[in-house]
Amino acid sequence: MSKRVDVFYGGRPYSIGGRDIEDVRAEIAAALALGHGWLTVNDGEGVAQTTDLLITPGVDVTLAAIPGD
Repeated sequence: MSKRVDVFYGGRPYSIGGRDIEDVRAEIAAALALGHGWLTVNDGEGVAQTTDLLITPGVDVTLAAIPGD
C-alpha cells in the first residue's frame, strides 16, 4: 500500500493518505463515467484539511504514488 497518493489538480498539490493509486484511479474513472463526481483529498501540510475536488471531463488530474515503508 502507498504511504499516500499525491494529487495535482488545478496546478495545486493535494494528497490522499493510506490508499493505493489504483483505487484512486478507479474512483476517478467511476466519477467520469457518471459525468462528474467528487474526490476527497487533504489540503495543506502539517495539519491537513479535508477538501473535495470536482472531477469532470477535461479537468487535468495527475496522480503520484508515494511508497510506504
